[in-house]
Amino acid sequence: MNGPEIPFSFAPALHLFLPAGRSGEHTRVVTDGAASLGHVVESLGVPLTEVGELRVDDAPVTPAHVPRAGESVTVHAVARPQSVPGAPLRFLLDVHLGTLARRLRLLGIDAAYTAEDPGDAALAARSAAERRVLLTRDRGLLHRRELWAGAYVYSHRPDEQLTDVLGRFAPEATPWTRCTACNGPLTDAGKDTVVERLHHGTRRTYDVFARCADCDRVYWRGAHHARLQALVDRAQGTLAAARS
Repeated sequence: MNGPEIPFSFAPALHLFLPAGRSGEHTRVVTDGAASLGHVVESLGVPLTEVGELRVDDAPVTPAHVPRAGESVTVHAVARPQSVPGAPLRFLLDVHLGTLARRLRLLGIDAAYTAEDPGDAALAARSAAERRVLLTRDRGLLHRRELWAGAYVYSHRPDEQLTDVLGRFAPEATPWTRCTACNGPLTDAGKDTVVERLHHGTRRTYDVFARCADCDRVYWRGAHHARLQALVDRAQGTLAAARS
């Protein structure tokens, strides 16, 4: 490249995407004088899904802006809570985020997931076809052009992943309304309609049941309910803080 050398400053949350040796706070990039700002940012490894406001000389610009000699660029992280216009907020998770998918479903949040990896192209295409926000820890996947919307999951720990996603998107939660196995809606089920599928101890101990309308799985508030309720309570606290 033989274009202008542009000084960039990246928000701390974006530093992890930059190549080794690049300073996030002050880095200079030689451009070709024709590439858009969005292209330059992505060429440095930062997915645009993680970028919020772009400012040139302290004035907001779009990713289509072509940086010129004498300008300086500030790249902000995406604002939280993040608004995702154009569709009901729902998610698609890659193969590595199964626990996070189940926890989102426990909260009644629409979270599509399959344990079989369909490949990056299929995930991006499904995100576009169903207008779902793709959640992933694969940075390369977030650079795919066909992706409708996406977000990087910053932690490898399920508790922190859930806090991250809830804090970022502040989705509406309706706990205990979605199947954690298949993502289908749950409906109340009379004990007499499911009794033949229950072990003797469950028949004797529990009276309130729900059934998945899609996969027919039966649910009841069993031995793990207290632990799951504690998870739900923490999640609702995270959501309340995100919306305040």
